[in-house]
Amino acid sequence: MSSGEESPVKGAKAPSLHRRILEDVEGRILSGEWPPGYRIPFEHELTEQYRCSRMTVNKAITELVKRGLIERRRKSGSFVTHPHAQSAVLEIHDIRLEVEQLGLPYRYEQRARLDRPAGAADRRLMELSQQARVTEVTALHFAGAQPFCLEERLINHDAVPEVADETFDDIAPGAWLISRVPWSAAEHRIRAVGADSRVAGLLAIAPGTPCLVVERRTWSGGLYVTRVLLTYPGEKHELVAEFAPTHPKLA
Repeated sequence: MSSGEESPVKGAKAPSLHRRILEDVEGRILSGEWPPGYRIPFEHELTEQYRCSRMTVNKAITELVKRGLIERRRKSGSFVTHPHAQSAVLEIHDIRLEVEQLGLPYRYEQRARLDRPAGAADRRLMELSQQARVTEVTALHFAGAQPFCLEERLINHDAVPEVADETFDDIAPGAWLISRVPWSAAEHRIRAVGADSRVAGLLAIAPGTPCLVVERRTWSGGLYVTRVLLTYPGEKHELVAEFAPTHPKLA
């Protein structure tokens, strides 16, 4: 281990060096210290600064590229992206707006809410410490009289401490987070599944009905804020994304 690597602490999850590099670079970008178009230090310069391996630096830079915060240019280095570079990312909408765009009345119904220690799966999905706590919320969104979407969400107390005092009786977790927590990046995974008996019962559909599942993770300032599964009956929902080629001449 190089002299810049942190030693593991017994009973606690110490932040990895690649995570520290990622958070340092992300912080400079989000604060405006490194504006769009700014060339960030070369990887060999970061390697010397943090006294670590080139692989560790590359891992951090690669993750920032995936988040859309920087772009690599061959033989030129890595640069902070301009805002338009993020236009192809799926936007995060309040589900209420999705329903209202259909011309149907919206209703929200909370089914369960629990504050608890983060389990092993939670810690892996959201890179949480051994001592982390989460709020787990299950809710239904209705379009008219019919269930429109099942929301199953985890919220990280370290990122959003005030969640411990929110009941979510009158407001959906997604809408609450949008209004209170600025997110710096998001990851979407979309897949088709057949509804199991639990999901089918909640959505008032037959078991095995095709459903569209959107798994989303968002983070801010190096901390994961939330992870949510949004399950829609497949025949009632579609996803639309508008995008343009980054390099039109190569399209």
